[in-house]
Amino acid sequence: MRGTRWFIILSFLLIASSALIYIGHFLIFRDVHHIFIYMVGDVAFVPLEVLLVTIIIHKLLQRREKRERLEKVNMVIGVFFTEIGSELLRRMVDLHSRGEEEMDNLFSTIEGWEDEGYVQALASLKRIKPSIRCEPKDLENLNSFLSEKKEALVRLLENPNLLEHENFTELLWALTHVVEEFGARQDLFGLSASDMSHLNVDINRAYAILIREWVLYMGHLKKRYPYLFSFAMRTNPFDDSATVEMS
Repeated sequence: MRGTRWFIILSFLLIASSALIYIGHFLIFRDVHHIFIYMVGDVAFVPLEVLLVTIIIHKLLQRREKRERLEKVNMVIGVFFTEIGSELLRRMVDLHSRGEEEMDNLFSTIEGWEDEGYVQALASLKRIKPSIRCEPKDLENLNSFLSEKKEALVRLLENPNLLEHENFTELLWALTHVVEEFGARQDLFGLSASDMSHLNVDINRAYAILIREWVLYMGHLKKRYPYLFSFAMRTNPFDDSATVEMS
């Protein structure tokens, strides 16, 4: 209510100031015709001013702001892969190599991809369902790793820059859910078959989303940060021949 009152007072003062200036102009020059010519001209320019300022300039500023937000989001995603994602993906790929063979070579050639390669890979992910079949020991290892990273996951979920990035937020929630599932069980070595199956479903859900976000992040690094992309390719978890040392 106070804000509305301030707006009304300001509007009244501006209109009154304009009226006083026009009155002053008339008292000095006694030329109503001249006043109305310029008044009509100014009013006629208002729609063009709205077009230039409100639409065109606003759109340009909005596009720039969006680019800046995306850059901040990608910085946060980079922190995730540095602290959690890359190592988690490596562990999951190691488990996957004991399961389905369909994805083994899908991402080993990512270094040479152009834009179309990333599009095709993402399309393949919708068709291929990653399948990890964890044993109790595997569950214990994942639990140990994710438990150490639980605080980092919570911090990432609290980051306001990720509010508009639903896909990456989905990954964080999927991993957080896996952590909660692990934490709710006393003994991962004494699970029933149905409980093991349930945990594997949760893990595979997170694994599929993790791969998708990794592919998107690799595409971003290749365009913006070639040196980071080079390191990522030399530690590519999908490439058995990858080595961090330069040959």
